[in-house]
Amino acid sequence: MVLHRRGFLRLTLGAAGLSATPRLAWPHAYAAKQVQIVVGFAAGSSSDILSRLIGQRLADRLGQPFIIENRGGAGGNLAAEAVTRAEPDGYTLLNCGTWDSINATLYKNLRFNFIRDIAPIASIARAPNVLVVHPSFPAKTVAEFITYAKANPGTVNFASAGIGTTAHMAGELFKAMAHVDLVHIPYKGLAPAMNDLLGGQVQAIFSTMPPAVAHIRSGTLRGLAVTSTARSDTLPELPTIADFLPGYESSLLTGLGAPKGTPRPIIDKLNAEINSALADPVIKRRLYDLSNVPAPMTPAGFGQALADELEKWGKVIRMAGIEV
Repeated sequence: MVLHRRGFLRLTLGAAGLSATPRLAWPHAYAAKQVQIVVGFAAGSSSDILSRLIGQRLADRLGQPFIIENRGGAGGNLAAEAVTRAEPDGYTLLNCGTWDSINATLYKNLRFNFIRDIAPIASIARAPNVLVVHPSFPAKTVAEFITYAKANPGTVNFASAGIGTTAHMAGELFKAMAHVDLVHIPYKGLAPAMNDLLGGQVQAIFSTMPPAVAHIRSGTLRGLAVTSTARSDTLPELPTIADFLPGYESSLLTGLGAPKGTPRPIIDKLNAEINSALADPVIKRRLYDLSNVPAPMTPAGFGQALADELEKWGKVIRMAGIEV
């Protein structure tokens, strides 16, 4: 499914309009019973951890349990589809983000339309990736990495957790902007990819931060740069790729959404509570410990951010001819 940015925004605004005049009656204050947050990835993943962190805060504030359901598969599509089919009453929420914007272009035959069928509630955080290489690799900076790759086209490989993951997309964007020929090696998860990088079977990964930090600090891997526009508090000694490739940015945006038609008062209440949580020093510290940067937004702002992600990664996917 290919959606352009204007179409995305029209659908987002349409979803907001629908939620303002809900199809279901809203007879009592929210929340009156248990709320379910559906996560498209396994327990212990970044999405799972962030959902549990915010879910516990919402439970404390709203007086009802917020239960996490891990429904992995198809890059998060199984979870998204399940939520699009749920009642739009505020009691089934979706952990959503950059991966859903990527999937909207990457997967051609989805049985739902993420933009049309999910109403954005709030962003939680953004997390950069980090370009790491095996210590035997000759480059010690991004500039040296680009120079080496140009001198040895088609011989430098980078691993990822799979096709369409942020590690893959970060590498494809790097290839396009640096005009280098890198070979993508997809794995079934980041752990086996990282193991092969440690063993020297692959040369680089645009890794998510948590699995890479300890290896960078111990010297078993060499960090070259982070993929965000600003340096990371987790690895402040590393520059950004944008320092060498102006305009480069790749990060994982995470937030919550709800089925289209969810009453607007519920969306606004959840947005206010999540943004309040993101201002709490304890939660902010926990997010930074997880290499995430708090990203409070309005529902419309979150929808705009997802629209920007869809447009950006859609271009990369089409230009690189990526298929699943």
